[in-house]
Amino acid sequence: MAVTVVWDTWLKPGAEEEGLRLTRQVWSDMRAFEGYLSHDLLIDQDAPGHILALGRWRSRDDADQVRERYKDSDTIRQLIPLLARPRDRWITVEDPQS
Repeated sequence: MAVTVVWDTWLKPGAEEEGLRLTRQVWSDMRAFEGYLSHDLLIDQDAPGHILALGRWRSRDDADQVRERYKDSDTIRQLIPLLARPRDRWITVEDPQS
């Protein structure tokens, strides 16, 4: 069953532009991984340093494996110092009755 992984990112003041660039790079890189389906980036209009990324994956196993493989990438190493707090991550599925 396909899953949507929601990443909740809060960037430090002044890091919004670079943080968004790196977040876009992360998701560009995801396209090369097995199980990746698509993604959307949502930028909070009231707090530009707040980004929600919704990544769609073939399965939770695919999403978890890629997270493990990618967590030490150069892009993530550059992004971490820009974070106001650690990123939150939720794994979701669509409600079949909605």
